[in-house]
Amino acid sequence: MKKPIKILGISVLAVSVSLLVLSIGLRISGIYINTTPSLPVGFYRIVDEPIVSGAYVAFCPPQNAVFDMAKDRSYINRGDCPGGYGLLLKRVFAQSGDSVSIDQAGIFVNGEHLPNSAQLKTDAEGHALPQYRLKAVLEDSEYLLLSDLNPQSFDARYFGLIARDQIQQVVRPVFTWSH
Repeated sequence: MKKPIKILGISVLAVSVSLLVLSIGLRISGIYINTTPSLPVGFYRIVDEPIVSGAYVAFCPPQNAVFDMAKDRSYINRGDCPGGYGLLLKRVFAQSGDSVSIDQAGIFVNGEHLPNSAQLKTDAEGHALPQYRLKAVLEDSEYLLLSDLNPQSFDARYFGLIARDQIQQVVRPVFTWSH
């Protein structure tokens, strides 16, 4: 009975190492793998395009208490960004000149309610979530980044706006599939 367990353990290790090597190789070649429910699961390629509403972007979160909490609770991965945060992939929903309102009911851009944007008071484990509030017209270097697919995504409804200098790349889906 011990042999199958040992073989299974070696197989899992081999698959894990292979996926890690593949992930590093893809990243070097400008490809991200998204496995989170915030965006469609799949492969995203870095593109040389402007940051516009509707674009997908990869960004390093700013170092602050909200992202420290997110890292500690595993809402976000650890990585090479300042603060030990991992890069996040989100979609741009507002930029310079757009009117944005964030409250308990959700996010409104130019008066239009965004789907799946209502704030939750607690996460799945009962921990209180930040209750970010905003009512503003965005300035040149401000972006609203979130997921319209996942009502439980950790995004702008909890951390607010992201500055242009946090955004690393614009990415475009290459191959995605549903969860």
